[in-house]
Parts: sequence; structure tokens; C-alpha cells
Amino acid sequence: MFTEAVPETSSSTRDRLVDEAMRLFAENGFRGASVAQIEAAAGLTPGAGGLYHHFESKEQLLAAGIERHLERLERFREVRALMGPLGDLRVELAVTARYFLAELDSEAELFRILVSESRRRPELLTTAVNRLIASTFGAFGDWLAEKAEGQLDLPRARRLAQLALGSLLSSRLLRVVLAIEALDDDDDEGSVEVWVDMVARQIEAAAQTQPSSCL
Repeated sequence: MFTEAVPETSSSTRDRLVDEAMRLFAENGFRGASVAQIEAAAGLTPGAGGLYHHFESKEQLLAAGIERHLERLERFREVRALMGPLGDLRVELAVTARYFLAELDSEAELFRILVSESRRRPELLTTAVNRLIASTFGAFGDWLAEKAEGQLDLPRARRLAQLALGSLLSSRLLRVVLAIEALDDDDDEGSVEVWVDMVARQIEAAAQTQPSSCL
């Protein structure tokens, strides 16, 4: 008895094209990855034009891939809903740092593409950075202000968020783009511990500078 094969949907073909294109763009650069190579990697007949049934051009395919990666990174803005209150600021910060680093690790392709194409397509890098800062960094700043319970004003909380998340981002850019380890090993635990202490101390210092209410 034979089972009837389920026909492949166009959406799955489109997803495969995006997956393979971003992999090839990261490995070979945008110009180094041909349409035929992308089609072959996605299981289509190379050179037959199957890519153009889903995308108008290779540039549109690149834009779709970057958009998908940015949407994944922007999930970090929902960290409060994902994590929930754990009752300990430092534990929550540690979970946040590990989650953010894991998300950055999963987006290595995006970073390589943005860096390789930054000179030819600077708008790609500008758009990605603006969206990352506006959503991810902004949301973390709001979260810090909330955790400080009014002891850290919002502008300062957002500046702290930019410095804190920026340090994690830079460490990953060194690793995935330049293949440089910021420290002697690739163990994140020590870095997370120092990072948590740095951010927590800022919130604690803000609490200590608040004037006491008079009875």
C-alpha cells in the first residue's frame, strides 16, 4: 500500500530559498552567490528561473532574508513576557544576558552579511542597527526602568541598556564576524557574571541616591 505524497507548498520552497540564500550570502558574499547556486541548494533546477517564481530579484531575496532575521532578533523585546518575574534582579539579568547571547549566536549569518555588504549597501546596515536599537535596546531600557521601580529615570535606563546590550553585541560581532575571542576562552559564564554585576550595581546605586521621604 502506497501513501500519496503531499505536494510541496510554495511557502516551503520560498523558505528554503531564503534559508539557502542567506547561508550562501554569508559564506560567499552577495555577489559571490549566483541565482543558479541558490536554486540548486534549495532543491530547484539550477538556472531554470525557479527563484523568480517567488522573488523578483536576488536583491529582493536578500531583503526578505534580512527581514526575517531582524524579526527573530526583535523577539528579545518580549523578554519580560518570556521570562516573567523571578523575584531576584540578578537572576533575571543573568537569564536575559544568556537569552540575548543565544539569539545573537543564531543570527551569525545576518551579521556576516551586513558586514560584507555594508560598503555596497550601507542602507542595510543602517536599517538593521536602527531597528535593533529602537526595539531591542529600547525594550530592555524600559524593562530596567521598571525593575528599578522609579529609582532610575527612563532616559538613563535606556542609555544603560544601550551600553549593556551593546557590550554583548560587540563580543558576538568579534566572534562570528572576525573570529576573534574577546577573552582567552569562549566560556560566557564569566562574562555574564561580570555583566550582571555591572548592570545591577547601576540600579542599586540609583536607589542609594534617592532622597528619603520625610514623615
